[in-house]
Amino acid sequence: MTNERDEQFHSFVLSHRAGLVRTATLLTAGDAHLAEDLVQSTLTKLYVAWPAFRRADNPEGYLRRTLVNALTDEKRRWWRRHERPVADLPDRPHAEPDPDDRSDGLRLALRELPPRMRAALVFRYFYDLDVADTADALGCSEGTVKSQTARALDRLRTVLAPTELPLTGVIR
Repeated sequence: MTNERDEQFHSFVLSHRAGLVRTATLLTAGDAHLAEDLVQSTLTKLYVAWPAFRRADNPEGYLRRTLVNALTDEKRRWWRRHERPVADLPDRPHAEPDPDDRSDGLRLALRELPPRMRAALVFRYFYDLDVADTADALGCSEGTVKSQTARALDRLRTVLAPTELPLTGVIR
């Protein structure tokens, strides 16, 4: 037997789940399995706090904040730091990614950023949120968003910058 709350939540999930998975995939730098786990955790927390969510002035911000908190909680788990799950065991060591593939390079560079720094980039540049909305989603000050974004962009520029070959030994 379902009540009105369950029906409201069910219709919310049907209309927002795909967007949540897309956002979570960006926040996890392409880790689809972790993204699915984050969405499930977010929806569980949202169901428990459904009355508060319905009363929120900014439900989209509430949802983003819950998703980022789920990511932060997941990254703090002790076993996350010790295990690297893979779908199939490799026969040989993993080959390095193709240096000409910029999307893989970007994904790998994003993966190296701390979760909150990555979240600041995703909200600012993928979702085009302003500094205030990003600060609300991350639960921090606007100055923190600006500094995290600047540091993240600097790290990405360093990692993704084309390597320059030295000109020593070049015959002219």
